[in-house]
Amino acid sequence: MSIRKQFRLVALSAACVAVGAGISAIAAAGASTPSATTHPRHAHRGRFGVGRELRRAVHGDVLVATRTGFVTVTFDRGIIQSVKGQQLTLTEGRKSTTKTVTLTIPANARIHENGHKAALSSLAAGQRAVVVQTPKRTVVRARTARHG
Repeated sequence: MSIRKQFRLVALSAACVAVGAGISAIAAAGASTPSATTHPRHAHRGRFGVGRELRRAVHGDVLVATRTGFVTVTFDRGIIQSVKGQQLTLTEGRKSTTKTVTLTIPANARIHENGHKAALSSLAAGQRAVVVQTPKRTVVRARTARHG
């Protein structure tokens, strides 16, 4: 599968997670649908924006239909606590709502640090990271947290 197809698969997966989160938030709040007087261009500016929910997501397992069947795409987002060998430990969430997960990163994973190719061993504690795993590939993107 090409990198472009995998990127589209990950983007579709993330969109599915976001749409599901938005729908459940609307249902939980008892919100009604926009009225007929709402202009279609401004309908996305409601209280439960899809982008807002996606930015807060720290873990997701999405089942995606492909031409050959179904594929599970998993993503984890958090702050790197440690890197030991092929083990990457992340703290997901913020403040009092956190969870620590340890992921095994395969040797053929694509690692990017601050937008450049890197080795897993070059990642450091305190960096923000997103790990996306598909059956054929794992991608790790890390960046140094902005202070201020």
